[in-house]
Amino acid sequence: MKRKLLAAILSCAMTVTVLAGCGQTAEAPAGEVTTLPADSSTPAADGAEAPAADASADEGEIYMFISSPEYADAINTLIEEYKNVAPNVTINYETTQNDYPTMLKAKLNSGEVPDIFSSTSGKEIDTYLEYSYDLSNDSIMTTMDPAVASSMSSTENGGKGCYGFAIKGNYFGIVYNKEMFETAGIAKFPETASELKDACDKLTAAGFKPFTTGFAEWWVFKHTYQSFVNAAADGAGISTADLVTKFEKGEAKVSDYPELYDNYFAFLDLAKEYGDAKPLETDLSAEEAAFANGEVAMVLGQGAWIESDVLSINPDIKIGFAGYPTTEDAAETKVISGSDQALHVNKDSKNLQATLNFVNWWYTSDYGKSWFTDVAGVVPPIVTDAPSEFEIIKQGAALSDEKGSGALAICYSTDSWHQTCGQILQSYIAGTISKDEACAQIEEQWAAIDGAK
Repeated sequence: MKRKLLAAILSCAMTVTVLAGCGQTAEAPAGEVTTLPADSSTPAADGAEAPAADASADEGEIYMFISSPEYADAINTLIEEYKNVAPNVTINYETTQNDYPTMLKAKLNSGEVPDIFSSTSGKEIDTYLEYSYDLSNDSIMTTMDPAVASSMSSTENGGKGCYGFAIKGNYFGIVYNKEMFETAGIAKFPETASELKDACDKLTAAGFKPFTTGFAEWWVFKHTYQSFVNAAADGAGISTADLVTKFEKGEAKVSDYPELYDNYFAFLDLAKEYGDAKPLETDLSAEEAAFANGEVAMVLGQGAWIESDVLSINPDIKIGFAGYPTTEDAAETKVISGSDQALHVNKDSKNLQATLNFVNWWYTSDYGKSWFTDVAGVVPPIVTDAPSEFEIIKQGAALSDEKGSGALAICYSTDSWHQTCGQILQSYIAGTISKDEACAQIEEQWAAIDGAK
């Protein structure tokens, strides 16, 4: 599917007659419609169908303001399909990425809470808990994957509730061009930091640029950094969650962990040396184009979500997928899997029932369930046996089975922190601050932003 410009703000108005079981108008109590019996409010293990319903009386507007513009075309297709189901509600869809956390907070502070908004899963579930509807008794739970549902629970509420849903599960790692590696005489994707450097030299000697980095995007850094955080935790003999907590409490320094202080910054230096001529001007769209057009061998900071766009440019490209080499221990080179994003329903929405009906239809209708694999091309966040034809998903699953997958470290922190960290690392890439200055800022801001949460 062809992407729109990454930072574009998209609006799509539509009318809706709701499908699924229930409801009448925005004033109807949430508990009266699209709900499960009290004894069946946990995620279904068999992906059972929710009962269909007629909600043709729904009307009004739904304001959907989320990040992840890489799925803009897919979501517009979803909305267009829903128009056939329910023509009396208008869905206004808006998406952006670079400034999303800041823009969302501005909306919340002004009282303009979107009917559907996004955050990371995990820690940010509690950050936005006061605004979020608990979906535990809605029919969405009949198909939601239990692992996804668990990442939407609230630690403040003792691990209970389901305060979000996901567009996708995911795989994070390095996407690479298999044919370029073969031409350069590299039989196997590198599994150690030194092997990655050797691969860059061989690719360069064969006439290929090794990397496209996407360093114009703050979120690219969190996608790369998390593999090194996992390696640092393993090196220290603690869990990733415990390591993150130490930084939040101001009890850790980057220099305490060679996987971060030495290896991660060496990785950034390597990416800068062997990557884009102007790395801080290279965004997601530029990465996809460079990779699809055969200009580079590896894409950094991305994952399963780029394959559809790449194939729309070059359907013949031979895509490979692997974890980040973080140390000299090949066992640390793992892909990362999990659901990193949560979409929240505003519990005080003026059109709550219509919003719930749309969300439940998304997860329980035949079209909605097939949308994840057939349209969005993502790892489905629902219980399904539907196979995927996407290489990143197939290879990610195989690698996870073979070596295990790393912890989804990004979910232990907020996107407010990740955005700040990305901006600090952009300054390092620009050469305006040193490594030690970057580390000091990371330590200070991590505790300041997430330490009190």
